[in-house]
Amino acid sequence: MASSQTPVPGNATEALLHLGRLSLRELSMEGLLQTVADLVTTVLPGNPEASVTLLVKDAPSTVASTGQLALDLDKTQYECGHGPCLHAARTGEATEITDTRTDSRWPDYTSRATERGNRSSLAVPLVIDEDERIFGSLNLYSRKPAAFDQDSRSAAMAFGPYTAVAAGNVYAYHSARSMADNLQVALETRAVIEQAKGILMERYKMTPDHAFRLLVVASMNANRKLRHIADDLVLTGQLPAVTPGGDRRRPEPGQSHRRPGPQAPEQK
Repeated sequence: MASSQTPVPGNATEALLHLGRLSLRELSMEGLLQTVADLVTTVLPGNPEASVTLLVKDAPSTVASTGQLALDLDKTQYECGHGPCLHAARTGEATEITDTRTDSRWPDYTSRATERGNRSSLAVPLVIDEDERIFGSLNLYSRKPAAFDQDSRSAAMAFGPYTAVAAGNVYAYHSARSMADNLQVALETRAVIEQAKGILMERYKMTPDHAFRLLVVASMNANRKLRHIADDLVLTGQLPAVTPGGDRRRPEPGQSHRRPGPQAPEQK
């Protein structure tokens, strides 16, 4: 949502300039789209409600809204499987209902919209990431028939390209960050497993493959992740006592406990 210290935009041009000044690195997808929904209702006349539908691999969800009417009408379309916002998201076509009482395209939806007090709506398509099949629509709902004149339509449509590009950039940025984080975790996991293997290789004079198999058996027997088993071995020198067959091995009476860890598997 726009900062309380930022003047409220008086028109679509000022609203888009405000959006252009936002730092996409500091916004989640939900935060960005909520800001769009708030701003578009601020600059359009007639006090409409707004929402943003995301269609991810054809699964719809509402990620931002300015009121209960918009939420209810989005949900109604998802239940029906069609309606103006889904049509806009799926086809890339701006979709308007001038009067829900007379529009015949989706009668099961429009009858329920009429009951909820909605009379007209406008859905602006959003193409966010075609490769990942992420589409959407910016949805406007009014309690008045024919609420969107040419100026209103032009203003609403101006939000579409910006919102789609900005949302695509936010998605790409956070996806890249997630990939980097996952890569870092993978590298750290590999490093600690290599350390644990080295300890077993030195301790029991075994091969790298034999040491890794021993870690895997310990992980399965303890029902813990391999990385956690490796972490414990590196930090404490301890490993659940196992044999390659998966059976726990108890120390024989009188056996030394100075070096905790598995019995050295017999090498062939």
